[in-house]
Amino acid sequence: GGAVAGASAAVDRRTTGALVEDESIELKAVRAIMTDKDLNAQAHLNVTSYNTVVLLTGEAPTEELRKRAEQIVHGVDKVSTVHNEINIAAPSSMMTRSSDTVITSKVKTKLLADKNIEGVNIKVVTENGVVYLMGIAKRAEAELATEVARQTGGVQKVVKVFQYTD
Repeated sequence: GGAVAGASAAVDRRTTGALVEDESIELKAVRAIMTDKDLNAQAHLNVTSYNTVVLLTGEAPTEELRKRAEQIVHGVDKVSTVHNEINIAAPSSMMTRSSDTVITSKVKTKLLADKNIEGVNIKVVTENGVVYLMGIAKRAEAELATEVARQTGGVQKVVKVFQYTD
């Protein structure tokens, strides 16, 4: 595990400082959300940070809780942008979450196998069959990655959350 993390850090387009910052943002955001009794009890939320851009996914039963989660994450130090993709719905089932994990693995494997894409630089998050692609990429590489994800079984939709270098 450590060797793989070290190897992917060596080719990551983010600086080492940005990698550490993203981990810190995720931990602080999750802790802050967990201190909100209503959010913690009623919502299923995921926080993913890439180059200080945060993607919020999951489900909240009301628009108020959805907005509250976003406000909490906006308040975390060093967060530059928040993409709130939280659905107004009851928390997803364990079956759905398991299916999402399989979809993420299939997309990530295809991205890593494609010689025209630097798959280690693309973060894949799946929620209810919707695949979110994050990373720092050229537009052409992002489009290729999007097409690879779209052609993966079980994917309902692909949402791009890229930071473009061109």
